[in-house]
Amino acid sequence: MARIDYANLNHGPAAALAQRIIAERGSVLHLYQMLLHSPSVAEGWLTYLTAIRQKSGLDGALRELVIMRIAHLNHAPYEADQHAPIALAEGLRQGQLDALASEALPEGLFDARQSATLAYADVMTRSVQVPDAVFDALRPHFSEPDLVELTATIAAYNMVSRFLEALQIHSGDDR
Repeated sequence: MARIDYANLNHGPAAALAQRIIAERGSVLHLYQMLLHSPSVAEGWLTYLTAIRQKSGLDGALRELVIMRIAHLNHAPYEADQHAPIALAEGLRQGQLDALASEALPEGLFDARQSATLAYADVMTRSVQVPDAVFDALRPHFSEPDLVELTATIAAYNMVSRFLEALQIHSGDDR
């Protein structure tokens, strides 16, 4: 159960933004129901994450690959629960998703681009500072705009998992 109650979506300033979220996304997930305690933060979050997930040129399968890896590295099951179906729909295989929960990733399951991307996500998540060797291995696979979008995606989903886990937001919570 979450550490604080979820926001009431039917009253006050949260109501209008909740209706916008429903119109754009179909429902108000637990994450947004918590964020709606601060409508201004929720609105900024929604704008930023919509840009990352829906307006970026980054390949959807690659985006979901890093989101799922970050969810596992940060022990954020809600994030993994929400993104596993999206990852499969974007073309990742179940075996790949299962492997992302492992501390050390198995050899041969991911291509060179995916492996370089996962190494980058791992070091950004675990250490923050990225060694030149990790970045240099990534560079041949991406344009500069793609590198910016990949980096922003990894940073954004580390933010998401840290928020979720600090407030103990989980899929099975009552709203």
